[in-house]
Amino acid sequence: MTYELTINGTKHKVDLPGDMPLLWVLRDALELTGTKFGCGVAACGACTVHVNGEAVRSCQVALEDVEGSVTTVEGLGSPDASNALQQAWVKHQVAQCGYCQSGQIMQAASLLAENPAPSDAEIDEAMSGNLCRCGTYPRIRAAIHDASKQMEVS
Repeated sequence: MTYELTINGTKHKVDLPGDMPLLWVLRDALELTGTKFGCGVAACGACTVHVNGEAVRSCQVALEDVEGSVTTVEGLGSPDASNALQQAWVKHQVAQCGYCQSGQIMQAASLLAENPAPSDAEIDEAMSGNLCRCGTYPRIRAAIHDASKQMEVS
């Protein structure tokens, strides 16, 4: 069946099974490989994208259930890395292996959209579903605080 999707502001038509997870639509059909496969059961957060501004695990969202716009890490960032979260991620050297980072950034962006000045506890709660095997949680928290401050100024 053919589905129309708006991904990162661009309309796409895909002729795929309706039960295909959004993750595989993005990665395999549209070649947007920033969204990562981690666990396939929505437990790790590596596949986090935004659907209508809400952070969701794309491995568990069927193509036929997607309504509205989808933003991936490619659509969140900017080519010159001027996005506040991108800058903070670099400044605090968050990424080690980097595998989980697109999901971490997407979850952090969702948090900051809802709560522009989160406390440590609020960050920890919002980010708790995103796992990092490298254990960069203190850097992630610091980067979110830094991005929050940068967003206040601009």
